[in-house]
Amino acid sequence: MEPSFWHEKWQLQQIGFHQNQVNPFLVKYWSHIGLNENTEVFVPLCGKSLDMFYLAEQRHAVLGCELNTLAVEQFFTDNGLTYQVNHTDEHVVFSTDQVTLYQGDIFTLPKSATASISGFYDRAALIAWPEEMRQQYVKALAALIPANVSGLLITLDYLQETLKGPPFAVSPRWVESYLTPYFDVELLECVDVLADNPRFMNKHVPWLNEAVYKLTRKS
Repeated sequence: MEPSFWHEKWQLQQIGFHQNQVNPFLVKYWSHIGLNENTEVFVPLCGKSLDMFYLAEQRHAVLGCELNTLAVEQFFTDNGLTYQVNHTDEHVVFSTDQVTLYQGDIFTLPKSATASISGFYDRAALIAWPEEMRQQYVKALAALIPANVSGLLITLDYLQETLKGPPFAVSPRWVESYLTPYFDVELLECVDVLADNPRFMNKHVPWLNEAVYKLTRKS
């Protein structure tokens, strides 16, 4: 999936993937990660997610990576935050005292950027990739997560032939097949959320499962 796809979505504000509330699974299960205050949490493909604001409210330092500049700027402006801008070789870095967002390609994000993280949270990253790119993303994510660091992964699963992604369907079997080489995987909960998603109902998708996993990077 080309970067131009996402840039166009943000430019036209066709961002149905952006949730106007904090994800309920994040609120319910974040405590399972067991992080202390003032620890750093990584959010890949973060967009302008309110989930980052929630993590900051839990007194974590938030480190995000997002391809689109407008998404990053809107996160700060929508939340009334004043930010500073710096540049690295590959990324533009937007930051406040508590939130740092790297604008650029996650595949070129250096390992040094995430070397001090204590947790991570993926709600919209894994499901944003079509099958042919998803495995590449998993390898990139694994390379960025230090050993023994845990996080939450939230996925959607449905009959892919009923709807053109993104978000793309990611089944429990796919998670087991492609994430277990890098992570210990624990399924925390899986529920049918079709009734809460009119887009899927309008396309006559018969079911829509949202699952939350605890992942721990293997040594």
